[in-house]
Amino acid sequence: MALTRSFKDTVKARAERDPAFRDALLTEAVDQLLAGDIETGKSVLRDYINATIGFERLSQETGTSSKSLMRMLGPTGNPTATNLFGVLRTVQKASGVQLTVAIGR
Repeated sequence: MALTRSFKDTVKARAERDPAFRDALLTEAVDQLLAGDIETGKSVLRDYINATIGFERLSQETGTSSKSLMRMLGPTGNPTATNLFGVLRTVQKASGVQLTVAIGR
């Protein structure tokens, strides 16, 4: 389902003014990826990138074209582990957030 422009603008506006929301978006993206819900994880990560660093800057910092990045995080995209972790490393560096994985039992 395609998102409306107003929804994307709403997410971007909230992310710009609310650091906790930004952090929650990134955390949720990674949580979904780790849980195996790749489609949701890519979608939330795409929203996070659009609301923060943007695909042009991400492209410059990863050395991957913005179109390739958008495609790999799109609904039919299939990013390699190298590309996905490169994206995550770059967005963490840009945001100053460092994600960690903890074992829950």
